[in-house]
Amino acid sequence: MPRKWQDAVDAPLYFHHYREYEIDAQRTVGYDEDDRPCFIAHEVILTRLSSDDDEEFYETVSYAESMNAWRLHDDRWLVLRSTQPTPCTRNGVFYAIHQDMPR
Repeated sequence: MPRKWQDAVDAPLYFHHYREYEIDAQRTVGYDEDDRPCFIAHEVILTRLSSDDDEEFYETVSYAESMNAWRLHDDRWLVLRSTQPTPCTRNGVFYAIHQDMPR
């Protein structure tokens, strides 16, 4: 998180962790003293089978995304997102302000 935003968020007191069992995906939600979500993180990695010779196959990443979000004092959300839409490209990391909690 950029230093200039650190005073604009509340630190979570506890976390709930969730993991998807069918794909490589996980989510963490942090809660403040009022039991309201104030931090969210998720990561998903989709893979596919690839082959160089059609005899031996291996898994490659076909899409990856990670996101961290912090609730600001004014109830907006500061969202940091990183995506990798194809194995050889990366969109980079970017911040955005959202009115609603990311789902």
